[in-house]
Amino acid sequence: MTPLARKAGKIFLALLVLFVLVTGVLYFVQERLIFQGKQLPADFAFTFNQPFREVSIHTPDHIKLDGLLFPGEGASRGLILYFHGNRDNLQRWGKYAEDFTSLGYSVLMVDYRGYGKSTGEPSEGKLYEDAEIVLSWAQDSLKFEKLVIYGRSLGSAVASHLASVYPPDLLILETPFDDISGTVLPPFRYLLSQLPPRYQFSNKNALRQVKCKKVIIHGTNDWVVPLSSAERLRPLLGPSDSFVIIPDGGHGNLRNFPQYHELLKSLLQ
Repeated sequence: MTPLARKAGKIFLALLVLFVLVTGVLYFVQERLIFQGKQLPADFAFTFNQPFREVSIHTPDHIKLDGLLFPGEGASRGLILYFHGNRDNLQRWGKYAEDFTSLGYSVLMVDYRGYGKSTGEPSEGKLYEDAEIVLSWAQDSLKFEKLVIYGRSLGSAVASHLASVYPPDLLILETPFDDISGTVLPPFRYLLSQLPPRYQFSNKNALRQVKCKKVIIHGTNDWVVPLSSAERLRPLLGPSDSFVIIPDGGHGNLRNFPQYHELLKSLLQ
């Protein structure tokens, strides 16, 4: 073997070791990468520029889910059940309620386990179970004729799963992925797929079972969830469904574009 070949072999081996090491780290720290909630003290006082009330929803395994209910403006058009992204807590996410309350919809948002003032530890299965509990609470405690389930980023998988079990009038997914591996860079995605799955958060699987109207909203400049990941959901949409792409839209700024608000008006009025 020539010196050049030996050097090339060493470089290849070093890159392979690095590749496996990084993939292993990604595999074993998935919880920290996926669930990035910030906890809040029990006496924390939320502040928003619109009316709201705080609600507590209790689960059979003695977990308290903290939620915020924002009443719609004027005559009630229905309820938006909103499942937020993987970071922070309701103090951040509550501000988005005004996009819907201004259209006459009440909005119910609930922090996942371990987020904000919600107790417990998050997991994929528990997020799905809790979503069903939240919907049951809303059906027992609130009056509404139209139900819209809205999921953003990580919340899109929770919303899709819930809609597959309890069909709403409308399902809206903002910046969704096909499944959680769709947010990982392609080289590492392949190697992770060879390992035992820990989390799926699969919109792809859930949407196959969803019978209501579905709308997907995504931007072309999303560096967290690539548009290509959302595009893999397009074949699961029916003739009455919509896939809306907002040019130059990123992962967290779609509401800064007039097209986003025009779309909400057309869907919800």
